[in-house]
Amino acid sequence: MIGYATVGTNDIDKARAFYDSLFGSIGAKRIMEFPSGFTMYGVSPDRPSVAVTKPYDGKTATPGNGAMVALVMDSREKVDALHALALELGGSDEGLPGVRGELNGTVFYGAYFRDLDGNKFCTFCMGPA
Repeated sequence: MIGYATVGTNDIDKARAFYDSLFGSIGAKRIMEFPSGFTMYGVSPDRPSVAVTKPYDGKTATPGNGAMVALVMDSREKVDALHALALELGGSDEGLPGVRGELNGTVFYGAYFRDLDGNKFCTFCMGPA
């Protein structure tokens, strides 16, 4: 159902450098770029992706209260690594990696961070306890 999520930035060059490194670490790359600065990252055009851009209305980009983009990984090690890389690239911690809940023997393991513009992300995996 989800095609892509978009987050705003006030400095497209800094955002691209951040996301080139961050998303590159999980096999994603720039799959679309417009002269306006709109840049989409993903593993292929037919899979869900994340875009970063300056707001269309020309106003200052601000993170939405309660808004978050969740990035699924296939292991706890990848969750840990992406969270650590986000912090290394200048992002801020919003929740260290760990188990957040369990239902019927399946656990949600996640970590939370904010990008350079304050946009919130979760990296997570689901698996056995």
